[in-house]
Amino acid sequence: MTCWYEGPLAAFDTETTGVDVETDRIVSAAVVVQDAPGARPRVSRWLVNPGVPVPAGATAVHGLTDEHLQRNGRWPSPVMDEIARELGEQATAGRPLVVMNAPFDLTLLDRELRRHRASCLDHWFESAPLRVLDPRVLDKHLDRYRKGRRTLTDLCAHYDVALEGAHDAAADALAAMEVVRAVGRRFATRLERLSPAELHTLQAVWHAAQARGLQAWFARSGTPEAVDPAWPLRPELPAAA
Repeated sequence: MTCWYEGPLAAFDTETTGVDVETDRIVSAAVVVQDAPGARPRVSRWLVNPGVPVPAGATAVHGLTDEHLQRNGRWPSPVMDEIARELGEQATAGRPLVVMNAPFDLTLLDRELRRHRASCLDHWFESAPLRVLDPRVLDKHLDRYRKGRRTLTDLCAHYDVALEGAHDAAADALAAMEVVRAVGRRFATRLERLSPAELHTLQAVWHAAQARGLQAWFARSGTPEAVDPAWPLRPELPAAA
C-alpha cells in the first residue's frame, strides 16, 4: 500500500500585500497537483488586482508592482471563487492539501471570500473535508529540538529540496509539497501508519502546543505579540476588515 507521502498531493500558496490576514490582500496564488513523486505537476495560477496599493516592501518580496497588477491582474471576486472551488475539488478527489504556514494562507483566502463573495472557506468543504499537511507544523513537531529558523527556504535547505524562484506562488507551493514528501520519508516510522485525516487532527493539537510554547517565550522576553493557536484556519474576528 502506497504511503500518503508517496501518493497524490495538492499544494496551495499565495503572495500578498502584507502579513495581516485581516486586512491584507492576495495578489497571486497557485495550486499545484502531483500524482506521485517525480511526476509532472499540474499548475493553476491566478494574478489579482487587489484594488488597494501594494506596499513597496511587499513588492520587494514577490516582485509584483501596482502597475503590473493593474494591467494584468483580475478582479478579486471571481478569482477567489475559482481558488476556493479548486481547493474544494482537490478535497473531493481525496488529495491532501499542502500549505506552508496554513493559518496564514487559508485564513487570508477566507477573509477574501468574505470580503468579495459574502462567503467563507468552510462552505467549500461541507461535502468533502479539507485535509491539510503543513510542513512547518510537521517539521517542528517531529524535529522539535533542532535549532534555527523554519521558513520554507530553511526547510528546503534542511531536507535538500530545490527551491527555484522563491516567492513565486507556484514555486513555493511545489517546494512545500516536496518538503512534506521528504518529511514523510525521513520520519516514516512515525508517520506511515497515520492517514491524512488523522494527521490533520494531530497537527491542530501540535500547532496549538507550539503556539503556547512561543507565547510563553514571548512573555519571558517581554514581547507583546500574541500567537494564535488555531490551525489550519483562524476564526473570524468580530470586526474583521
